[in-house]
Amino acid sequence: MTSPRQVAFQVLRDLDRRDTYPDLALDRALQKTALSPQDRGLATELVYGVVRWQRTLDALISQFSQRPGAQQPPALRRSLQLGLYQLRYLDQVPPSAAVNTSVDLAKENGLGGLSKVVNGILRAYLRHSEGGQDPLILPEDPARRLGVEESFPDWIVDLFLERWGYDRAQRICQAFNQTPPLDLRINPLKTTREALQTQFAEAGIDSHPLPGLPQALRLPGRGSIPQLPGFQEGLWTVQSAPAQWVSHCLDPQPGESIGDACAAPGGKTTHLAELMGDQGRILALDPTSSRLQKLQQTQRRLGLTSIQSESADARTFTPPWPLDRVLADVPCSGLGTLHRNPDLRWRPILGKLPELLTLQAALLTQAATWVKPGGVLVYATCTLNPEENQAQIQTFLNAHPQWRLISLTAPDSQETQETLTCWPDAWWGDGFFIAKLQRS
Repeated sequence: MTSPRQVAFQVLRDLDRRDTYPDLALDRALQKTALSPQDRGLATELVYGVVRWQRTLDALISQFSQRPGAQQPPALRRSLQLGLYQLRYLDQVPPSAAVNTSVDLAKENGLGGLSKVVNGILRAYLRHSEGGQDPLILPEDPARRLGVEESFPDWIVDLFLERWGYDRAQRICQAFNQTPPLDLRINPLKTTREALQTQFAEAGIDSHPLPGLPQALRLPGRGSIPQLPGFQEGLWTVQSAPAQWVSHCLDPQPGESIGDACAAPGGKTTHLAELMGDQGRILALDPTSSRLQKLQQTQRRLGLTSIQSESADARTFTPPWPLDRVLADVPCSGLGTLHRNPDLRWRPILGKLPELLTLQAALLTQAATWVKPGGVLVYATCTLNPEENQAQIQTFLNAHPQWRLISLTAPDSQETQETLTCWPDAWWGDGFFIAKLQRS
């Protein structure tokens, strides 16, 4: 596969044929090619763009064809989605190139007889776009309108509307349709943020610090992470801004005993070790040993020695000693990471929610037993779903009167809040929930 559009087409067809993830399918495909960095970037943009905007693209296919977009033969549908995505969202691709390459793509993939359909639909879109008009016809119902316009399933739109109203829901959906930033966390045991910024600048890479997060740097693009300056030397690791704030909320101190109930792949665990100056002991649990291996690799790269990892289920685990502080960064629906994982919006999350809620409650309840009197527990998720956040905390407090909430502030604010929600339409980039609890 020598064409980025052919790579993108094959990846999208791979997603149609089996239950896999875009990043895994894309990595498999790119390993079989010798594309230039620029073409690899285009292939990546096309895959993630089509996955993210597929409801909007299907609505356009339905407008300009005799058959609804979702009912088109899969190969034809993917060819049309790729063409429409380029026409609608990629200013750097000339319209003629978007149309012609999509027609060629159809011919190259056994759709020669339907190549005229591809040509006709794409050119119809262009005709209706003349004069800067948006040809997309939107439903009258506000909820369905938002779903088609921003390419979200109805159930997520309804959840956001019920909780925050139309204006906030729209801003959140729009934020999740932006390319996510690349946030780094510098390793203070090996470097400073200023020194790393200088190293990046010398390599021609822009970076800027984030307010209130002393270890955070944000880069505008992604690139190949292992090839960026300082990665192999353990000067930094990738971690989103709100995930960094979680560890600051726990506030581990040198010499303390810390527990991480859901540690892998280790971003927050290693951050806790850095905040402690690598002095003390951190018990890091995860039921999957292969995921713990990723934690151990990062630990070695960063040069940390205070972490003791153990493959165990936190719901039934009792630590060998009482702990000063515990982090319960529990599995969740991931509704705060929809820009990083655009396919997640199309997965059957609702059906798994009851199981997730039971798991979260069990992890929180058991992790609380690890904390010594006067100690602290932080509960965190990367979702915006109130059932997994505020409702879980309230249920726990009702059943455990010896625990109380400690107010939190955001790093860029002096205002205290009972619990903290990090909004994707703010500078955070991700949606996160954090609650800090203390045992009497």
